[in-house]
Amino acid sequence: MVREILEELNSVLKGKTLDALLPPLLFVLVQSRTTLINAIIIAIGLSFVIGLYRLFKHQAIAYAFGGLVTVLIASAFALFANSASNYYLPGILSTTFLFIVMLVSVLIDKPLAAFVSHLTRGWSLKWFWRADIKPAYREVSWFWVVMFGLSAGVQWVVYLGADLNQLVWVTSLFGLPFTIFVLIVTYVYGLWRLKNLSGPGIDEFNQNKQAPYRGQTRGF
Repeated sequence: MVREILEELNSVLKGKTLDALLPPLLFVLVQSRTTLINAIIIAIGLSFVIGLYRLFKHQAIAYAFGGLVTVLIASAFALFANSASNYYLPGILSTTFLFIVMLVSVLIDKPLAAFVSHLTRGWSLKWFWRADIKPAYREVSWFWVVMFGLSAGVQWVVYLGADLNQLVWVTSLFGLPFTIFVLIVTYVYGLWRLKNLSGPGIDEFNQNKQAPYRGQTRGF
């Protein structure tokens, strides 16, 4: 199970970590020792270098491009407001927006976790809506609502407190470490819940097999 979780995490996080983590950290490091303009230029420059590296290594550039766009938007917020703290505002707004989307999805009984899995794995959406499958994705989506609501709430409190150093640590904590924790809990609980529901695995569903089912053995 541990190896399986590590492989799943690697498939999700590979190629994205540097794009999202290094530019903000470098921004704060530079801004604490020089001007806001210099910090913005260096953060954008690093994002651009990461994008070129991905391109040179023939890796997918979508995430690198997305990271560059994010840095550009965040830098614009910081520059126009003349406040380094505003560099993190787009990320906080994004987390808040995700929280709202997740909450609405479970309230209308179309759990976001099912859509995310459908889009990333390509599994039939009909499988996710089965009565012996859907509860697992609904419960995981509720977990996401709680966790992203907590993330957004804490980040807003720290942001409004205008303490840049504290904001750096909080946004970093609710970045990669938070994502890894949420993914691990999602995967472990999701597989356990699918087995408990006794529904078909996606392969059994695709092959129109009848009960009793072996159930989903890998992937959520």
